[in-house]
Amino acid sequence: MSRIVVGADGSPGSRAALRWALRYAEQSGSQVTALIACGLPPLIDMVLPATEDDVAAQAARELRETVDETTALLGTRIPVECRVARDHATRALLEAAQDADLLVVGHRGHGGFVEALLGSVSQHCVHHAPCTVVVVRR
Repeated sequence: MSRIVVGADGSPGSRAALRWALRYAEQSGSQVTALIACGLPPLIDMVLPATEDDVAAQAARELRETVDETTALLGTRIPVECRVARDHATRALLEAAQDADLLVVGHRGHGGFVEALLGSVSQHCVHHAPCTVVVVRR
């Protein structure tokens, strides 16, 4: 059985990616892993009172809510493994995709000059993932 990894951070682009991944999984009989990355930058604890465990727990709740809302919206019963990674989104997605057949990510749409300066998770995944990558636009 093939495995699909989908980046699901709750943004509109990632919700579109999750919908696409679930529809594809229905057609292909694939397993779906939804991943949210919540790595804290160094020294962030000086600014925020939350601990890394607090952030990971909140991310897990948000991911589960997003998955539950999306599966209900689509009326699908595809089981989704929810995974929280304490890392930068790009690294977490590429690591999760090591044993996947397909990586699905959303596109936030900065575009042009801003995207060239800031980089893009989806663009980096397209160039470095060990599997096929689908970038879903809203």
